[in-house]
Amino acid sequence: MLGRFVVPAARLTELGRAASAHFPDPDSGGLAPGRPEPAHPRGPWRLSALVGADQARDAALIEAFNDAHAGRAVVDAVELKAADSRQVDEALAALPAGITAFVEVSLDENLVGLLAALKQRGARAKLRTGGVVPEAIPEPADVARFIAACAAAGVPFKATAGLHHPVRAEQALTYEAASPRALMHGFLNVFAAAVFARAGASEAELEAVLREQDGASFGLDETGLRWRRLRAATAAVLEARRDFASSFGSCSFAEPVADLRALGVLAGREAAFSEGTR
Repeated sequence: MLGRFVVPAARLTELGRAASAHFPDPDSGGLAPGRPEPAHPRGPWRLSALVGADQARDAALIEAFNDAHAGRAVVDAVELKAADSRQVDEALAALPAGITAFVEVSLDENLVGLLAALKQRGARAKLRTGGVVPEAIPEPADVARFIAACAAAGVPFKATAGLHHPVRAEQALTYEAASPRALMHGFLNVFAAAVFARAGASEAELEAVLREQDGASFGLDETGLRWRRLRAATAAVLEARRDFASSFGSCSFAEPVADLRALGVLAGREAAFSEGTR
C-alpha cells in the first residue's frame, strides 16, 4: 500500500547503507538476498526525495543513489518548494531527467501563476494540509480553492502533513502527552473533493466535502463514490486517482489503514489503493 518512502535527498547515502541488504535483487525475480519471498513484487523500492535549498547538490546525490542501486531502488519523484515561477524554473532545471516533481505551493495570490508554471513544466503541485500547531492547518475554504485551481489548471497534486485519519475530526497534533488538539483534515475528504472537482463541483461544494466530519456520509462501493447528494462513478474515481489526486503523505502508516478498516473502506488484506498511501 505504500507508494513511495519519502526521504531527504541529503540522507540518501545513509539510507543506502542502512537498507541495501533489503533492496530486491533484479537478477533473482525481485528477491532480496536470503529472502524466500519478493521484498517488493513490483520491482525496485520507489523513493521520493525531499530537495532542499542546495538543489544542485541534492540532484547529484539523487543521481549517485540511482546509479549505485540501479534495478534495486530508485528515486523517481522529488518534492521541493518554490515561491514564484522563476524559482519553479530554476528548481526543475536542476533535476535529473525523468523524475516526477512535486512543488509545494503557498495558498496566496501567487497560486494561479505558480500552477500555470507547473503545468508548463510538467510538474505537479504539493499542498501542506497540517503541522504540529493549529496555525499550520489551512482552512477548508483555502484547500477547496487549491483543489479547484489545480483542476482548472490541469495540474495533478499530492497532499501532505496532518493526514493521519480519513475523515476530518479533532485530533492530537503530535504523539506527546500534552499535545495541542485541533480539527485536522481527513484524506478521504481531500480525495473525495478532488474527484468531485474534476466533475465540475463548485468551490462551495468542495468546501462542504472538506468540512464533513461524519464518515457515514461517504460511501464507496462497486458503483463509485458518494457524498451526500454528490456522486461519481468508479471510472471517474479511478481517473482522478491516476491523473489528478495522486497521493497523500503521512508520517503514520498504521493509523490510516486502521481507520479505513473501521470505516469499512478496506477489508482485511483484500484491498489496496492504486497509488498507495505515500
